[in-house]
Amino acid sequence: MAFNDTQDVMSAKAEARMAQALATSQVEQDDYQDAAPGAELTRGDINRMAWRSLLLQASFNYERMQAGGWLYTLIPGLRKIHKNPQDLSNSMKMHMEFINVHPFDVTFLSGLVLAMERSKEKISTIRAIKVALMGPLGGIGDAMFWLTLLPICAGIGASLALQGSLFGPIVFLLLFNVVHFGLRFGLAHYGYRAGTSAMALLKTHTRNISHAASIVGMTVIGALVASYVHFSTPLVMHAGKATIALQKDVLDKLMPNLLPLCFTLLVFYLMKRGFSPVKLIGLTVVIGIVGKFTGAL
Repeated sequence: MAFNDTQDVMSAKAEARMAQALATSQVEQDDYQDAAPGAELTRGDINRMAWRSLLLQASFNYERMQAGGWLYTLIPGLRKIHKNPQDLSNSMKMHMEFINVHPFDVTFLSGLVLAMERSKEKISTIRAIKVALMGPLGGIGDAMFWLTLLPICAGIGASLALQGSLFGPIVFLLLFNVVHFGLRFGLAHYGYRAGTSAMALLKTHTRNISHAASIVGMTVIGALVASYVHFSTPLVMHAGKATIALQKDVLDKLMPNLLPLCFTLLVFYLMKRGFSPVKLIGLTVVIGIVGKFTGAL
């Protein structure tokens, strides 16, 4: 979900996801036979669910997306909650329906769902909550992890590596995973404790959270372009007896790092036109080789 999606667009996407879920549904009834609240899940149970969520995409497929990994995440909790075999069967069938959520903040949704399962909510209600939160969690996860956390941690690690330090990749992995696992386990417990009360707050502020994280991420990426994209030319222009270095006397006077910016914008434009990363890497190599042999770079 893009942070600038309109309400109508978000509603249309939610309806499409609900249709996909119902298309793969095999649930036989909407109410659980045993309506008594299930057993309370312990802190250890929630931590186990969070660890199992690491395999969310282990059985990814194009019919039900992450359904197999999603059910694998919930099975220990569901077995503790549902002692009636038919109730457990119906719950598992519902959780094998289509689901596609961000793999890093999925534990918020799984914790919330287990809280609803323990309260023995209607299966249709639990399904509706799953479908309603797929989009918001996807938008927040993309903005927080891919556009913000990853560039920041990679920038710090790359900076150390460029200085010759062997700790560059280690620092990158440590920084990223400290935040990643902190959020994965923290959201699991928060989702279970908060239950459905957290859903309204999340849906209300999804756009603001995603927008803010995206702005931070784009700012970091802009700084990385200026720091790590090196593109210059040794060309010299002669005007009578005067000699003018194109890079130092012209381009840098107009704007420092103008050529790296132009090259970055070219790559961005080509990506928008459908060029794959492999093609863009190849193009960069070709430009570098041609530029070196012709003396333009």
